[in-house]
Amino acid sequence: MRADAVQQLRDVHGPDRVLELLPGLFRLPIPLPRNPLRELNAYLIRGRERSLLIDTGFREPACRQALQAGLRAAGAEHDPLDVLLTHIHTDHTGLASEVVRPGGAIYIGRGDYPFTSRAWEEEYWGRIDQRFLQEGFPPEELRITTGTNPARTLGPDLDLPNYQPLEDGDRLTVGEYTLEVIAAPGHTPGQICLWMADQQVLFTADHVLFDITPNITAWIQMKDALGTYLDSLRKIDAYDVRLALPGHRKTGDFHQRIAQLLEHHHRRLDEALSVVKAHPGRPAYDIAGHMTWKIRANSWQDFPVAQKWFAVGECMSHLDYLTVRGKVQKTVADGKAAYYAV
Repeated sequence: MRADAVQQLRDVHGPDRVLELLPGLFRLPIPLPRNPLRELNAYLIRGRERSLLIDTGFREPACRQALQAGLRAAGAEHDPLDVLLTHIHTDHTGLASEVVRPGGAIYIGRGDYPFTSRAWEEEYWGRIDQRFLQEGFPPEELRITTGTNPARTLGPDLDLPNYQPLEDGDRLTVGEYTLEVIAAPGHTPGQICLWMADQQVLFTADHVLFDITPNITAWIQMKDALGTYLDSLRKIDAYDVRLALPGHRKTGDFHQRIAQLLEHHHRRLDEALSVVKAHPGRPAYDIAGHMTWKIRANSWQDFPVAQKWFAVGECMSHLDYLTVRGKVQKTVADGKAAYYAV
């Protein structure tokens, strides 16, 4: 392991550094304009016949320019290139259809593979909007998110023939490295991590982040997204990880961070349940407004609408968890949800 490169990965935030972490393994920082995540860690593995790019950035000029500059700096500007998407969020997928080279594959976890078809979009977003309206999200605010949510506007081209689903346990060999696919659903239905056993390196994507907490929202495909996420955290905790390579920002102590994330969500579950007890019969929009959030806003009313959408989604995942376990009861009357402590 290159200790100097690992230390730089811990220290560097800016988008102007391409780091070679191991021979032929590079971190390519991709800025995410107007997004609180600030930047994406894309990773490039140079192979003898084909190279592999792990995640891409949004489909917008700043990300495109940084990605192309990163490929040039790593000497891979003209490499035959496959793309691996750790999950379907558009900050990871947006440029996939542009940068994959002729004859190349776009790999994605089986659980997220359905999202590579345009056929799902209209029905899926309609069902998502219906859930948010049911949970009290004001229609006028929801209309704002429709035109500004990067999940709807900055994704890759869909319905391409080179999307290939990956299953838990699949292996890819690129150059001297073998990557094993670990299914880790929760953040999305098909989130995957990639394990390089010989090097004890784990690409954690957004499953484990070290100085921010991954957003766990409600998904139509998962009855209990948060419970699924927590199970996936415990699953990867069994791996003897020497270096974790996250999808955003810095790395850190892998097992310690898993313990912190588990504790964080148990505290949030306690808080959500307390709010339900204090404000019975309210929808998720109101419950979220009484929870604590690390954001610069004086009140729930002052929240940026885009961040309010993410907050309500995360609140819903915690309420779903409590409902599945019989601690909260959800009722729906006249199209409006209400939650009560049991």
